[in-house]
Order: sequence, then structure tokens, then C-alpha cells
Amino acid sequence: MQRVIERILNLLAFLLTVHRPVTAEEIRNTVAGYDQDTDAAFRRTFERDKDLLRSLGVPLEMTAIDIWEVEDGYVIPPDGYAIDDPGLSEEERSALLVAAQAVQFAGQSTGLSAIFKLGGASPVLNAPNVTADLGHDLEVLGLIFDAIAARKVISFQYTAKQRRVTPYVLAHRFGHWYVAAPEVDAPDVVKAFRVDRMQNPLVEPRRGAFARPLDFDASTVIPTGGGDQPPTEMALVRFDRDVARIVTSQISDAVVHDSDDISTTFSIPVRVEQSFIGWVLGFDDKAVIVSPDGLRERLVAHVDGSA
Repeated sequence: MQRVIERILNLLAFLLTVHRPVTAEEIRNTVAGYDQDTDAAFRRTFERDKDLLRSLGVPLEMTAIDIWEVEDGYVIPPDGYAIDDPGLSEEERSALLVAAQAVQFAGQSTGLSAIFKLGGASPVLNAPNVTADLGHDLEVLGLIFDAIAARKVISFQYTAKQRRVTPYVLAHRFGHWYVAAPEVDAPDVVKAFRVDRMQNPLVEPRRGAFARPLDFDASTVIPTGGGDQPPTEMALVRFDRDVARIVTSQISDAVVHDSDDISTTFSIPVRVEQSFIGWVLGFDDKAVIVSPDGLRERLVAHVDGSA
């Protein structure tokens, strides 16, 4: 996937800067990534890349190279692809620069090329030395995002069980990425799958394999802090002391039930059960539901894959 992205970006940059129609052969000899051994392999790769560009809304067109119209070439009309200048001030671009520098994926800072396209920004000398690591592998996240956008089925192993799901939403909650998706053989039950627990995720090639319900609400599945809904029950959850502060920062109405040098037990209102279970699972073995028994049993069933 990383090589595909790099090749597509190289092709797009070349077509936008050459300012004239170019033949497929010139693209093959100029753009990095088109070093296939045979003509047939190049044609297959180039055709896929053209389809991908067009699916992304890039107006790739063919037009005559010369006045005799003997040969055609590829071109991206600037008027059909360029966006209007948003008119950002120096302060606004600097704020975007700070935000881009603060966000990381798997410890790697995000690219700053978009800031340069907007006109650049002056370095912020007193910017806070704080980063938000959004975690996980960009390639895996890219695969999942493509599957959601193109409505493709994803298969992977999860809690020792092979799954095939139709992904509805990808969301970041409390340091983890989650996919809300029903399994293909149980389309009426939407579950939350933590991306870092998926093993060997594969995206099936068929596009438009499913349709996401228009009224689907990801907050009913993916872990959240609760919202304004009235609680359906109260749960006692025991957390290791090193994560207790996270609980109070995320759940404003969590109340300490008891505490010692090892753990802190909170009384927490449960508003959306599935969401609550997903939130507790985000703490791994640092959280245990003490009561009620039914809620604890349903969490265990979720982990076992029988939920």
C-alpha cells in the first residue's frame, strides 16, 4: 500500500507540474514507481493508477499532443483540479503547523506538505513540546479506510476467531482505533473491533459489497464517555492505580467507591452497554468489572467472540 501511495503521488505531482499532455511511455520513463519488467505489467499498473486517480476526483483527461492529433497524452486541467485560496492569515497557518506537528501515527509525525501548499508558515518558537500519538500502523489504517470508502469486506482474525466484516466507521477513542462493523454472517449485530487486535487484516477486492444504514450512529457501538442519555444501570469497575486518573478525565460522573495502594474501584453509570464494554476493554487487563454479574458476563462473551 505504501508503494502504491508513493507512486500515485509521484504521478500526480508530475502531471500537475509538466503543464502539457504526456504519453504513457513518457510517464513510464520519468515517474518513479513505474519500473515494471514488461510492457504488460506496466499497462496493468498504469490502468489501475488511472482508475484510482479518477475515483479520487482527479480529472485525468486525454488530449492530442500536437496539432496533427496523431498521438494522445494525459493531462490534468488545472482549472478542474485546483481549489480556491482559502485566504488563511499567517497566524492561522502557524496554528495549523503546530497542530500537524503535534499529531503522530505510530510515533511518526504527519507530513507537512499540505501546510506548504497553503503558503507555508513561520516557525512557532514557543510551541509546546507536546504530541498526540494516534498510534498504529498507517498502512493498516489506510487499508481499512479504503475498505470503508469503497464498501469492501475486511477479513481478519480476532480473539482466536476468523472474521469477515462490513466496516461502517473507523474512529479513534481513548488511544485506540476502532472499527464499527457487523460480521457478514450476522449483519444485524454491529460490533466494535480494536484495530491493534486484528491479526492479518485483508481487504477483499469487490467494491460496493454492502451498504451502511443511513441512520447508523457509531457512538452506540464505539466506546464513548456516555453522553446525555440516562443511565440504564450502575457498574462497579476496578482499575489499576496507574490508570485511575484516566477514568476521571474521561467520565465526569465516575465516583470513587473504594481505593487502596493497588487499585481504585469506581461506580460508573452505564448508558450504552456495548459502548461501555468497548471502553472498559480499552484498558486491557488494567480494568475488571466487579458488578453487576450480567454486565461482567457479557464483557467476557465479547472477548471470547460469542457476543
